[in-house]
Amino acid sequence: MLPHDPLKRILYIDLSRRSFEVRERPELFDESLGGSGVGIRLLEEECPVNADPLGPENPIIFTVGPLVGLYPLASKTVAMFKSPHTGNLGESHAGGRSAVSIRMAGYGAVVIRGASVMPVYLVIDEDGVRFRDASALWGTRSSYTTGSVLRVREGGSGTRSIMRIGRAGERLVSYACVITETYRHFGRLGLGAVFGSKQLKALVIEGKRTLPVADRRAFRQTYDAIYKAAVDSPLMQKYHELGTPINVLPLDAIGALPTRNLQSGRFEGAEAISGESLAANYLGRRVACAHCPVACIHLAALRIPYPNDPYFYKTLMLGYDHEPIFAAGSMLGLDSVPGMLQVMDEIEMQGLDVMSTGVTLAWATEALARGLINEADTDGVTLAFGDAAGYIEAVQRITTQPTDFYRALARGVEHAATIYGGRSFALAFGGNEMPGYHTGPACHVGWSVGARHSHLDNAGYSLDQNALKKGQTLTPEFIGETLLNEERWRQVLTSLVLCLFARGIYDRETVLGALAAAGFAWDAEDLERLGAETLRRKIAFKQREGFDFGALRIPQRIIETPSPGGPFDEAFVREAIECYSNLL
Repeated sequence: MLPHDPLKRILYIDLSRRSFEVRERPELFDESLGGSGVGIRLLEEECPVNADPLGPENPIIFTVGPLVGLYPLASKTVAMFKSPHTGNLGESHAGGRSAVSIRMAGYGAVVIRGASVMPVYLVIDEDGVRFRDASALWGTRSSYTTGSVLRVREGGSGTRSIMRIGRAGERLVSYACVITETYRHFGRLGLGAVFGSKQLKALVIEGKRTLPVADRRAFRQTYDAIYKAAVDSPLMQKYHELGTPINVLPLDAIGALPTRNLQSGRFEGAEAISGESLAANYLGRRVACAHCPVACIHLAALRIPYPNDPYFYKTLMLGYDHEPIFAAGSMLGLDSVPGMLQVMDEIEMQGLDVMSTGVTLAWATEALARGLINEADTDGVTLAFGDAAGYIEAVQRITTQPTDFYRALARGVEHAATIYGGRSFALAFGGNEMPGYHTGPACHVGWSVGARHSHLDNAGYSLDQNALKKGQTLTPEFIGETLLNEERWRQVLTSLVLCLFARGIYDRETVLGALAAAGFAWDAEDLERLGAETLRRKIAFKQREGFDFGALRIPQRIIETPSPGGPFDEAFVREAIECYSNLL
């Protein structure tokens, strides 16, 4: 590492004392690069055993990597914390400008400790931290308003990044998110609730440093090769043209698009909510994360008429991806694009994770239809597949929590089903609600065993689809070994920190070349060690906090609903989970 590289510096912030300090920690970054690798080591240091996830002892850790600010698609920030949603590892990644802003401010990581006695937001730059009163922002109806106010207060746009929570985070909903740059999120596992527990409304981060490289000629050549690969890649071109919603129609065609709480893998409204349809009829803008030439973020322009006035409209600009379309569309039986987008908008305003919200509401809809709950529980709201208005009201009540039922929903589908029944169709894995794929056994095994219980941990859905294309029959042993190898390599990518859409561009050779040109003397064995060790540490943290592979609940709905991967049973899934855990 170059001696003047700001990556090796960590900013420690104490909310309780309103103080901060900067420490040089080169050994951490020399050993584990950054991102996930550094993040899990800091979490081990900072989070006591059995810490209350909503107590002051639970840290918030942000980490960036050695390629951030230097190469295209190195655009993510990793957040680490103890999850209030699952009770163990909380890890969430977000794009936007946050990673570049943190590194340009001169830090490789930010550690936030303690809790404030009043609402605050923090302004972080090269000079340190300023603590600002956020009392006037606390309780704001819309997360959009918070962003607008902070942009005015803190000097407009540019290289500055704003992270903030909505009312859901303030009310400690266990799957509240943190919004950054309006259209990107630390979405999963409840970072927003951890912010809320600390009375931390927002972070504003800005820096203007320059970054050194070891070999300018090699850096230029490597940069150009990566940029060209990104721009010329057919996959990246698809991400630019249609974005991840390109998945909707192919998944529906093979019966892998979760619909109406996974009662089916096919949705008759798939064409209406597809990426192609949205691009043709609603696409308003494409935007990109910092230092990314792809611009995969697609914004829909939705005009909503004001009451009693035929000529005046409110125009909403809403980000849409495959996961929000699944969660607020097919999972809820919504084939009306305006209705689906307005449900997404309400989720965004409240500051909730869209996947957990959609899956939780889908379970609640089926529970109401089965008589497990009634309209007294739902505060008079009728939940019915295809009814956007009812879902918008329910999203608001998840935040305000007027009944015991909504207080249960505010802790997710696993918790709610434990109280009200219907666990067989409560679609959570390790406590985290399912993503938008029902491709076969490997995807469900992947979410069960993955460190974050996320589709981005090991891409089991790709394993299912590749086997389907090749006519292969998957075995538990093959699934366990393949998922483990993939997840280990992804620890390397998220330590760098790279957008996982670019994993086909950043192969091992490219990663090593990029590191060398930037001044990091790593070899292939170093990368393998980092991937295996980072995953081992994550699983060890989870197990320290009570996680048990053998105690994982397998939702029966995934077995009952046919998938394109063919029939499988619970024994098959459990055997694959055991194979994975035995190989760790």
